[in-house]
Amino acid sequence: MRLTEDRISHLSRLVIDRLYRDDLADFPDEGMALREAKGAFQAFVRAEEEVDAFVRQKIGRLSRSVPEGGREWEILYRKYFEEEMARRKL
Repeated sequence: MRLTEDRISHLSRLVIDRLYRDDLADFPDEGMALREAKGAFQAFVRAEEEVDAFVRQKIGRLSRSVPEGGREWEILYRKYFEEEMARRKL
């Protein structure tokens, strides 16, 4: 799922508020904390997009044709996606 800028902002706010409310972190500069949280979410989204492109290319290079949207394609996609995310430690 693609995260929009609004969703990233909302999630960042939720994370920062929860960390503060649960007394897990204190933020002397809340604006900076929000920017860092947004940056982390954006980096993760970029990494997912890179993995998605990599997996689609990998499936496309198979010796047999696997049509996108089919059950086999979905299974291969999920398997390769999870493997690549684990390899990148994401």
